[in-house]
Amino acid sequence: MSRNFVKGILVAAALGVAALASAQSMRLSIGTGGTGGVYYPMGGGMAAILSKYVPGWEATAEVTGASVANLQLIGQGKQDFGFTMADAAYDAVSGLAKFKDKKVDARTLMVLYPNKMHVVTTEASGIRTLADLKGKRISTGEPNSGTEVMAMRLLEAAGIDKDVQRERLSVAEGVNAIKDRKIDALIWVGGLPTAAITDLATTPGITLKLIDHAQYADAMNKKWGPLYVKGKIPANTYKGQTADVANLDVWNLLVADRKMSDQQAYTIVKTLIERKDELVAVHREAKNITLDAQASASPIPFHPGARKYFEERGVKFAH
Repeated sequence: MSRNFVKGILVAAALGVAALASAQSMRLSIGTGGTGGVYYPMGGGMAAILSKYVPGWEATAEVTGASVANLQLIGQGKQDFGFTMADAAYDAVSGLAKFKDKKVDARTLMVLYPNKMHVVTTEASGIRTLADLKGKRISTGEPNSGTEVMAMRLLEAAGIDKDVQRERLSVAEGVNAIKDRKIDALIWVGGLPTAAITDLATTPGITLKLIDHAQYADAMNKKWGPLYVKGKIPANTYKGQTADVANLDVWNLLVADRKMSDQQAYTIVKTLIERKDELVAVHREAKNITLDAQASASPIPFHPGARKYFEERGVKFAH
């Protein structure tokens, strides 16, 4: 056997091993939101868990404009999966609102936790009801965020969407603008507690004021479908908040493109559910990720790989 022949066999074997290693390695991008909300730290926790427990996977949490932006990035093939509010996901799959020109074939991997709408101001502002926002300068969330979608629907339901001076800021930027008296209030949709709102509540010289708005649920659901639920932000969630606040809830989803492989979707969900305790250590909202919520809280279809895992765990889907 010639030396060159043996060398050729060794080179081919080395290339084969390299190709196999490459096939087994996978980089995953998780779309989250701004750094002041819950999506970003929870997404970072998910990335760490997947990178740690799935051999060959390297997941990274990306800062984005949140719900709408994540869905658009998934539709463009620039993101593997991401966080979104249920109403934005429904719009994306149905080709409504910001997705009227291009649907996104998104599928649910997991129902996460209910997002809480906050209408945030200070005691010193004199704002006590949603109607008091008329003529005020407010932030309605970042462009292409789920917060912006829901905020505009709330203001429309209250009949004041044309009567506010609107800024489009992240929750962290909005909090800083309230501190600097550049805006009077902000609308934010996120988990409890949201770090940026906690920051505002603990700022010396400021007393936080959250505005009740649950009464607009019926009008919003009549126009947009049964997406919004009357809820509450419990007293003492934030410093200075002495009473429950009647708010609107909307579920958060983890979604991917329908083209994601069944095995990949199954592995993501199985790993995150079975390591949920590590996710709770990152942010307590992860406690609200339950098997019960999977059966009924997603307005869009589940990815077949994710559905397979949940059915193995005893979840009974209605359809």
